[in-house]
Amino acid sequence: MKKLTKRPPALLAIVVYKAITSLLLAVTSIALLLTFKNYDNLVDFSKSYVWADRLPTVEWFLNLPPKTIEFSSLAAGIYAVVTAIEAFGLWAQKTWAKILVLVLVGISIPAEIFELFKGISPLKLIVFIINVAVFWYLLRHTQSK
Repeated sequence: MKKLTKRPPALLAIVVYKAITSLLLAVTSIALLLTFKNYDNLVDFSKSYVWADRLPTVEWFLNLPPKTIEFSSLAAGIYAVVTAIEAFGLWAQKTWAKILVLVLVGISIPAEIFELFKGISPLKLIVFIINVAVFWYLLRHTQSK
């Protein structure tokens, strides 16, 4: 059994980042699931108020097919579980967790670059910088033991 050594601050920061991301994805999944389950009531509610002037996103969101909302809920839930597994694996300093994070973050970086070319926003830029930093750190500090 491998003895756990003191965790570097950068690794702790990545664990916290992954844990917060997992929590946000879980909340999103639950919110989407509740939206799917109450879709008809939400459509009726939105029609009873003038949403278009105040919240055009609500109108856009409720124009999505219910199956799209259901699929998005499931996808966010699965991604929340995978991200939580990453966080626990990194906390336990498992090499497989570092490799999993490297693969999943590495896959997302080209999509994030594409999104930045479509339009830069502070949130997109922050997420991109964090993911590149996570990828770089884990790449440099992953070694077979």
